[in-house]
Amino acid sequence: QVQLVESGGGLVQAGGSLRLSCAASGRTFRGYSAGWFRQAPGKEREFVASISWSDGSTYYADSVKGRFTISRDDAKNTVYLQMNNLKPEGTTVYYCTSRWSASGRSYTVSEYEYWGQGTQVTVYS
Repeated sequence: QVQLVESGGGLVQAGGSLRLSCAASGRTFRGYSAGWFRQAPGKEREFVASISWSDGSTYYADSVKGRFTISRDDAKNTVYLQMNNLKPEGTTVYYCTSRWSASGRSYTVSEYEYWGQGTQVTVYS
């Protein structure tokens, strides 16, 4: 079993930046692809970004392309989400996730195995 813990959420002005971190315990991220989802109250959890173990390929939702960057540091068992030019629509809970697969080309909740508890991001104007 893999335990994931997110951190780095908080309050930020529109147009500003935050970097979220996801630390793994129990097992390392080695061999696991990872991703980030977000969920607002009353809405479905939606895909944000993912990264493959095999070659580090990254994938992004259209809504965040050019603004968000996902990366990983396997030596630290940590996955990051750099969020730039944040918008009020980004005021949601962000969740880290992973699965035992070399490919991170997965965009639905059902395709992932492990989830963190989430970290709140609030964007104000």
